[in-house]
Amino acid sequence: MPKKLIPMAISYDFDGTLAPGNMQEYDFIPALNMRSKQFWMAVDDLAKKHEMDQILAYMRTMLEEARKAEVAVRKTDFKNFGAHIGLFPGVTDWFKRTNAYAKSKGVRLEHFIISSGIREIVEGTPIYKEFKKVYASGFMFDHNGVACWPALAVNYTTKTQYLFRINKGSLDVHDNSVINKYVPKEQRPVPFENMIFVGDGETDIPCMRLVKDQGGHAIAVYNTGKHGAKKHAEQLIKDGRATLFATADYREGSVVDLAVKAIIDKIEASSRIA
Repeated sequence: MPKKLIPMAISYDFDGTLAPGNMQEYDFIPALNMRSKQFWMAVDDLAKKHEMDQILAYMRTMLEEARKAEVAVRKTDFKNFGAHIGLFPGVTDWFKRTNAYAKSKGVRLEHFIISSGIREIVEGTPIYKEFKKVYASGFMFDHNGVACWPALAVNYTTKTQYLFRINKGSLDVHDNSVINKYVPKEQRPVPFENMIFVGDGETDIPCMRLVKDQGGHAIAVYNTGKHGAKKHAEQLIKDGRATLFATADYREGSVVDLAVKAIIDKIEASSRIA
Protein backbone atom coordinates (compact mmCIF):
# COMPACT_ATOMS: atom_id res chain seq x y z
CA MET A 1 0.00 0.00 0.00
CA PRO A 2 1.55 3.34 -1.04
CA LYS A 3 2.54 5.69 1.75
CA LYS A 4 0.18 8.62 2.27
CA LEU A 5 1.74 11.93 1.22
CA ILE A 6 2.23 14.65 3.85
CA PRO A 7 0.00 17.70 3.12
CA MET A 8 1.72 21.08 2.76
CA ALA A 9 0.64 24.50 1.45
CA ILE A 10 2.46 27.62 0.34
CA SER A 11 0.34 30.77 0.12
CA TYR A 12 1.59 33.85 -1.71
CA ASP A 13 0.66 37.46 -1.97
CA PHE A 14 0.93 38.51 -5.64
CA ASP A 15 1.89 42.18 -6.12
CA GLY A 16 5.49 42.72 -5.01
CA THR A 17 5.81 39.03 -4.11
CA LEU A 18 5.58 37.10 -7.38
CA ALA A 19 5.56 40.14 -9.67
CA PRO A 20 7.11 43.62 -9.34
CA GLY A 21 4.70 46.49 -8.65
CA ASN A 22 0.91 46.48 -8.73
CA MET A 23 -0.85 44.40 -11.38
CA GLN A 24 -3.06 47.35 -12.43
CA GLU A 25 0.02 49.37 -13.38
CA TYR A 26 1.18 47.15 -16.24
CA ASP A 27 -1.52 47.64 -18.88
CA PHE A 28 -4.77 48.62 -17.17
CA ILE A 29 -3.91 52.08 -15.82
CA PRO A 30 -2.00 53.08 -19.00
CA ALA A 31 -5.10 52.08 -21.01
CA LEU A 32 -7.01 54.72 -19.00
CA ASN A 33 -4.49 57.37 -20.13
CA MET A 34 -3.65 57.94 -16.47
CA ARG A 35 -0.39 57.85 -14.57
CA SER A 36 -0.18 55.37 -11.72
CA LYS A 37 0.23 58.16 -9.18
CA GLN A 38 -2.86 59.91 -10.54
CA PHE A 39 -4.93 56.71 -10.32
CA TRP A 40 -3.94 55.91 -6.73
CA MET A 41 -4.56 59.52 -5.65
CA ALA A 42 -8.09 59.18 -7.04
CA VAL A 43 -8.48 55.99 -5.00
CA ASP A 44 -7.33 57.75 -1.81
CA ASP A 45 -9.67 60.68 -2.42
CA LEU A 46 -12.64 58.35 -2.92
CA ALA A 47 -11.81 56.34 0.19
CA LYS A 48 -11.52 59.48 2.34
CA LYS A 49 -14.69 61.05 0.94
CA HIS A 50 -16.85 58.04 1.74
CA GLU A 51 -14.88 56.54 4.67
CA MET A 52 -14.46 53.60 2.34
CA ASP A 53 -12.37 50.45 2.43
CA GLN A 54 -9.28 51.02 0.26
CA ILE A 55 -9.84 47.83 -1.72
CA LEU A 56 -13.45 48.69 -2.52
CA ALA A 57 -12.30 52.21 -3.40
CA TYR A 58 -9.72 51.03 -5.93
CA MET A 59 -12.17 48.56 -7.46
CA ARG A 60 -14.79 51.30 -7.83
CA THR A 61 -12.16 53.62 -9.32
CA MET A 62 -11.16 50.95 -11.84
CA LEU A 63 -14.73 50.67 -13.11
CA GLU A 64 -15.44 54.40 -13.06
CA GLU A 65 -12.24 55.41 -14.86
CA ALA A 66 -12.69 52.59 -17.37
CA ARG A 67 -16.18 53.91 -18.14
CA LYS A 68 -14.82 57.42 -18.69
CA ALA A 69 -12.00 56.17 -20.93
CA GLU A 70 -14.24 53.68 -22.76
CA VAL A 71 -11.97 50.79 -21.74
CA ALA A 72 -13.68 47.38 -21.86
CA VAL A 73 -13.89 45.56 -18.52
CA ARG A 74 -15.14 42.11 -19.39
CA LYS A 75 -13.57 39.04 -17.80
CA THR A 76 -11.60 38.37 -20.98
CA ASP A 77 -10.26 41.94 -20.94
CA PHE A 78 -8.95 41.53 -17.40
CA LYS A 79 -7.30 38.25 -18.38
CA ASN A 80 -5.62 40.00 -21.30
CA PHE A 81 -4.21 42.58 -18.88
CA GLY A 82 -2.84 39.73 -16.76
CA ALA A 83 -1.08 38.10 -19.70
CA HIS A 84 1.49 40.92 -19.85
CA ILE A 85 2.49 41.02 -16.18
CA GLY A 86 6.20 40.50 -15.59
CA LEU A 87 7.27 37.99 -12.96
CA PHE A 88 10.28 37.86 -10.66
CA PRO A 89 13.24 35.65 -11.68
CA GLY A 90 12.54 31.94 -11.41
CA VAL A 91 8.79 32.23 -10.80
CA THR A 92 7.79 30.61 -14.10
CA ASP A 93 9.38 27.24 -13.30
CA TRP A 94 9.32 27.56 -9.49
CA PHE A 95 6.19 25.49 -9.02
CA LYS A 96 7.30 22.52 -11.10
CA ARG A 97 10.69 22.40 -9.38
CA THR A 98 9.33 22.80 -5.86
CA ASN A 99 6.53 20.29 -6.37
CA ALA A 100 9.03 17.73 -7.64
CA TYR A 101 11.30 18.26 -4.63
CA ALA A 102 8.37 17.98 -2.22
CA LYS A 103 7.15 14.77 -3.87
CA SER A 104 10.63 13.26 -3.57
CA LYS A 105 10.29 13.80 0.19
CA GLY A 106 6.82 12.29 0.40
CA VAL A 107 5.11 15.69 0.61
CA ARG A 108 2.02 16.75 -1.37
CA LEU A 109 2.56 20.45 -1.96
CA GLU A 110 -0.25 22.80 -3.01
CA HIS A 111 0.00 26.49 -3.85
CA PHE A 112 -2.48 29.30 -3.15
CA ILE A 113 -2.77 33.02 -3.87
CA ILE A 114 -4.08 35.34 -1.12
CA SER A 115 -4.03 38.83 -2.60
CA SER A 116 -5.80 42.17 -2.57
CA GLY A 117 -5.25 42.30 -6.34
CA ILE A 118 -7.78 41.31 -8.99
CA ARG A 119 -8.38 37.58 -9.41
CA GLU A 120 -9.49 37.98 -13.04
CA ILE A 121 -6.11 39.57 -13.83
CA VAL A 122 -4.28 36.75 -12.01
CA GLU A 123 -6.27 34.28 -14.14
CA GLY A 124 -4.60 35.75 -17.22
CA THR A 125 -1.05 35.18 -15.99
CA PRO A 126 0.96 32.19 -17.21
CA ILE A 127 1.23 30.81 -13.66
CA TYR A 128 -2.50 30.77 -12.85
CA LYS A 129 -2.78 27.03 -13.51
CA GLU A 130 -0.24 26.34 -10.74
CA PHE A 131 -2.60 27.35 -7.92
CA LYS A 132 -5.08 25.12 -6.13
CA LYS A 133 -7.13 28.24 -5.40
CA VAL A 134 -6.79 32.00 -6.01
CA TYR A 135 -8.21 34.14 -3.22
CA ALA A 136 -8.18 37.70 -4.53
CA SER A 137 -10.52 40.63 -4.96
CA GLY A 138 -12.88 40.03 -7.85
CA PHE A 139 -15.79 41.49 -9.79
CA MET A 140 -19.35 40.42 -10.45
CA PHE A 141 -20.21 40.44 -14.17
CA ASP A 142 -23.59 41.34 -15.68
CA HIS A 143 -25.52 39.51 -18.43
CA ASN A 144 -23.27 41.16 -21.03
CA GLY A 145 -20.15 39.87 -19.27
CA VAL A 146 -19.17 43.38 -18.11
CA ALA A 147 -17.78 43.99 -14.61
CA CYS A 148 -20.42 45.86 -12.65
CA TRP A 149 -19.87 45.33 -8.92
CA PRO A 150 -17.25 43.94 -6.49
CA ALA A 151 -17.95 40.28 -5.77
CA LEU A 152 -15.12 39.95 -3.27
CA ALA A 153 -12.80 42.48 -1.64
CA VAL A 154 -9.73 41.02 0.09
CA ASN A 155 -8.00 43.43 2.48
CA TYR A 156 -5.14 42.94 4.91
CA THR A 157 -7.29 41.63 7.77
CA THR A 158 -9.65 39.44 5.75
CA LYS A 159 -6.64 37.71 4.19
CA THR A 160 -6.25 35.55 7.29
CA GLN A 161 -9.67 33.97 6.68
CA TYR A 162 -8.27 32.14 3.69
CA LEU A 163 -5.46 30.58 5.69
CA PHE A 164 -8.11 29.03 7.93
CA ARG A 165 -9.99 27.85 4.84
CA ILE A 166 -6.84 26.07 3.65
CA ASN A 167 -6.21 24.72 7.15
CA LYS A 168 -9.76 23.33 7.46
CA GLY A 169 -10.24 22.32 3.83
CA SER A 170 -13.11 24.79 3.33
CA LEU A 171 -11.93 26.24 0.03
CA ASP A 172 -15.17 27.65 -1.42
CA VAL A 173 -15.64 31.32 -0.48
CA HIS A 174 -19.44 31.13 -0.62
CA ASP A 175 -19.57 28.15 1.78
CA ASN A 176 -19.15 28.99 5.48
CA SER A 177 -20.42 25.68 6.87
CA VAL A 178 -16.95 24.30 7.63
CA ILE A 179 -14.95 27.48 8.23
CA ASN A 180 -17.16 28.38 11.21
CA LYS A 181 -17.35 24.84 12.52
CA TYR A 182 -15.09 23.55 15.29
CA VAL A 183 -12.63 21.06 13.82
CA PRO A 184 -9.97 19.49 16.11
CA LYS A 185 -6.45 20.41 15.00
CA GLU A 186 -5.49 16.81 14.29
CA GLN A 187 -8.42 16.47 11.87
CA ARG A 188 -7.61 19.53 9.77
CA PRO A 189 -6.38 18.71 6.24
CA VAL A 190 -3.37 21.07 6.23
CA PRO A 191 -1.81 21.81 9.66
CA PHE A 192 -0.48 25.35 10.13
CA GLU A 193 2.89 23.78 10.93
CA ASN A 194 2.96 22.62 7.31
CA MET A 195 2.27 26.07 5.87
CA ILE A 196 4.45 28.80 4.43
CA PHE A 197 3.23 32.31 3.70
CA VAL A 198 5.28 34.43 1.28
CA GLY A 199 4.62 38.18 1.17
CA ASP A 200 6.29 41.54 0.83
CA GLY A 201 4.28 44.32 2.42
CA GLU A 202 2.28 45.64 5.34
CA THR A 203 -0.93 44.06 4.04
CA ASP A 204 0.74 40.66 4.50
CA ILE A 205 1.63 41.13 8.17
CA PRO A 206 -1.54 39.53 9.64
CA CYS A 207 -1.02 36.41 7.50
CA MET A 208 2.68 36.24 8.30
CA ARG A 209 2.04 36.57 12.01
CA LEU A 210 -0.78 34.02 12.04
CA VAL A 211 1.19 31.33 10.20
CA LYS A 212 4.34 31.96 12.25
CA ASP A 213 2.50 31.98 15.59
CA GLN A 214 0.79 28.70 14.66
CA GLY A 215 4.11 26.95 14.03
CA GLY A 216 4.45 27.56 10.31
CA HIS A 217 6.89 29.79 8.42
CA ALA A 218 6.62 33.30 6.96
CA ILE A 219 9.01 34.53 4.28
CA ALA A 220 9.33 38.26 3.55
CA VAL A 221 10.61 38.91 0.04
CA TYR A 222 11.72 42.24 -1.37
CA ASN A 223 12.38 43.78 -4.76
CA THR A 224 16.02 44.87 -5.01
CA GLY A 225 14.93 47.63 -7.39
CA LYS A 226 12.51 49.22 -4.92
CA HIS A 227 13.86 51.87 -2.55
CA GLY A 228 13.52 50.90 1.11
CA ALA A 229 12.17 47.41 0.36
CA LYS A 230 15.09 45.56 1.98
CA LYS A 231 14.90 47.68 5.11
CA HIS A 232 11.17 46.99 5.38
CA ALA A 233 11.75 43.23 5.04
CA GLU A 234 14.45 43.36 7.72
CA GLN A 235 12.04 45.16 10.03
CA LEU A 236 9.51 42.33 9.63
CA ILE A 237 12.15 39.99 11.07
CA LYS A 238 12.99 42.35 13.92
CA ASP A 239 9.31 42.71 14.79
CA GLY A 240 8.83 38.95 14.87
CA ARG A 241 6.44 38.94 11.91
CA ALA A 242 8.53 36.83 9.52
CA THR A 243 10.81 33.80 9.80
CA LEU A 244 13.33 35.04 7.23
CA PHE A 245 13.73 37.65 4.50
CA ALA A 246 15.21 37.33 1.03
CA THR A 247 15.27 38.93 -2.39
CA ALA A 248 12.27 38.08 -4.59
CA ASP A 249 14.34 35.56 -6.53
CA TYR A 250 12.85 32.10 -7.02
CA ARG A 251 15.60 30.57 -9.14
CA GLU A 252 17.21 27.30 -8.15
CA GLY A 253 19.86 27.90 -5.49
CA SER A 254 18.38 31.24 -4.38
CA VAL A 255 17.73 31.96 -0.70
CA VAL A 256 13.99 31.39 -1.17
CA ASP A 257 14.60 28.13 -3.01
CA LEU A 258 16.97 26.78 -0.36
CA ALA A 259 14.75 27.94 2.51
CA VAL A 260 11.62 26.27 1.14
CA LYS A 261 13.52 23.04 0.51
CA ALA A 262 14.79 23.14 4.11
CA ILE A 263 11.24 23.63 5.39
CA ILE A 264 10.05 20.70 3.28
CA ASP A 265 12.84 18.60 4.80
CA LYS A 266 11.76 19.69 8.28
CA ILE A 267 8.11 18.81 7.61
CA GLU A 268 9.12 15.38 6.29
CA ALA A 269 11.36 14.73 9.31
CA SER A 270 8.69 15.87 11.78
CA SER A 271 6.17 13.54 10.18
CA ARG A 272 8.52 10.58 10.59
CA ILE A 273 9.07 11.38 14.26
CA ALA A 274 5.34 11.74 14.89
